Amino acid sequence: MNTSYFSEDHELFRTTLRDFLQKEVVPHVDQWEKEGKIDSSIWTKMGEMGCFGLAYPEKYGGMDLDFFYTTILLEELQRVNSGGFAAAMWAHAYLAMTHLNAEGSDELKEKYLTASISGEKVGCLCITEPFGGSDVAGMKTTAIKEGDEYVINGSKTFITNGVYSDYLIVAAKTSPELKSKGMSIFLIDRESQGISATKLDKLGWRASDTAELAFDNVRIPASNLMGEENKGFSYIMQHFASERLIMGINAHARAEYAIEYALGYMRDREAFGKKLTEFQALRHKIAEMSTRVEMCKHFNYAVASRLDKGEYVVKEASMSKLESTKIADEVIYDCLQLLGGYGYIEDYPLARMLRDSRLGPIGGGTSEILKEILAKMIVDEKDYKPATK
Repeated sequence: MNTSYFSEDHELFRTTLRDFLQKEVVPHVDQWEKEGKIDSSIWTKMGEMGCFGLAYPEKYGGMDLDFFYTTILLEELQRVNSGGFAAAMWAHAYLAMTHLNAEGSDELKEKYLTASISGEKVGCLCITEPFGGSDVAGMKTTAIKEGDEYVINGSKTFITNGVYSDYLIVAAKTSPELKSKGMSIFLIDRESQGISATKLDKLGWRASDTAELAFDNVRIPASNLMGEENKGFSYIMQHFASERLIMGINAHARAEYAIEYALGYMRDREAFGKKLTEFQALRHKIAEMSTRVEMCKHFNYAVASRLDKGEYVVKEASMSKLESTKIADEVIYDCLQLLGGYGYIEDYPLARMLRDSRLGPIGGGTSEILKEILAKMIVDEKDYKPATK
C-alpha cells in the first residue's frame, strides 16, 4: 500500500470492504456467472456498506469522500474474480449516478440518487448505439418535445445493467440538425411504456446483464431532462476522464490479483523435483510482470490524485486506460500460461479472468479511439478544455 495516497482510514475501509466481499459476494459469484444475473439482495447490502455513496453528497445519503475511497472499492471489486459483478456495481455508481448527481434536478436526485446510494434503485447509462460504437456524436436516438413531455425513439447497445436496472440515463438528439451540439441527457424510469431490452450473450462479464435497448415512442415528463437541452455532448465528454481512469484502475487491480494467484500456485506446484518458483525463467517472468503492473498502478494513483483535486485529466486518464488495459491483458495471458493445463480449466480462476479482462481495451472507448484522441493532443497539440464547470 502506498501511504502517500492512503491513510489509516483508507486502510480500515479496505480491510472492512474486503471482508464484506469475501463473505457476501465471493461464495455466490460462480452461481451468478452461470445464471448471468446477480441476486437483487446484494444491491441493498452494498448500499448499507456505503459502497454507492462514497463520492456523493451527504444531502442524499452519501459520504462525500475523496477519490481514493473509490479507488479502493474498484480494486477490491476486482479481487472477487467476476468482471461482470464488478462492472455492474461501478457502472451503477460511477456511470449512471455520476450523470444523475452532476446534471439531475433536485427533484430527480431526491427520488433517484438517494435510492441509488442505498441500493434500492439501480441505474444504467445508455450512450452507445448499434451502428455507432465509439462515435458518440453520430447517435440516432431522438427526443422530440411535445408539450410538457419528450417522446424518445431509437436504440442503444452494450448497456451494462440494461436489463434489470430501475432507471436509465439516456443520451438522445433533441436537435438532430445540430449534430453533436443538439444532444441532451434524460432520465427514464424503467416502468415507462415503450422500453424493450434484449440480453446479450457475452464472452466475459457473464454475471452482469448487458442489453440492447429499444425505445418506441417512450414518453417522459419534460422535467426528466437533465441539465440544459442540447448540452448533452458536453456532459458526456466531461465525465469520460473519470470513466477511463476507473477502467485503468480496474485493469491494474485485476492484473495484480492475477499475479498474486499465479505466484501462490507456483509456490505449491512442483515439477522435476523443484517448486515452480525455483525455475529462473518463471521467476523472471513474475518479476517482469510485477514491474509493469506496479508502474501502471503508481501512474494511475498520480492521475487519481490530480482528478481528486479537480484537475481535468482527460489526457492522462486516456493514457491510463490505454496502457493499463493492454498490460492487464498481457499479464493475465502470461499468468494463465504459468498454470499450464490448469490455466485452461474453468475450475481455476485464470480462465474467467482472461475472458473478463478482454473487455478492457474495448469498453468505454476502444484503444484505437484513445490513440487518436491522444495523438490529437500530443501531435496536433489540441487542448481539450473542461466542457462544464
